[in-house]
Amino acid sequence: MVTVVLVIVAAVLVAALVAKAATVTRQTERRRPTGRRRTVDQDVVASWVVRHLPFEVGEMLSQQDVRRIIDWNLEFFRSRTTSGNGHSASVEAPIVVAGAETVDYVLGRAGAVGTTYTPAQVHAVLAAQMSYLQSIGAIGEDPPEAR
Repeated sequence: MVTVVLVIVAAVLVAALVAKAATVTRQTERRRPTGRRRTVDQDVVASWVVRHLPFEVGEMLSQQDVRRIIDWNLEFFRSRTTSGNGHSASVEAPIVVAGAETVDYVLGRAGAVGTTYTPAQVHAVLAAQMSYLQSIGAIGEDPPEAR
């Protein structure tokens, strides 16, 4: 009888250790760098932005409109020699892009393809896009040690 109890206790302990080892392994694998460059899915961004637009703007723009504005915003950043990680081989100083400058670019691109947006609509989309990027930690203040 004592042997049976010891076997059961040992089996439970082994099962608990295996479960803990599996959890630790899974967590370690999840945190291990994959070597892939992390990217932002623009469809996810557009969907988030649509849900966070002021009502008066959101009722006038489709998700496709929002995605187009976001794409043109990124195109503008690239034209200013910025890249996905904020660094470029040709520029050593930070690049400052003003909101009005970006809005003008987006409105110009929209006009070039026969689409019309108002400056308020573009501002709202770009503000919501920045809010999204802040919410995922992609932009924001530098950590104290980097200042």
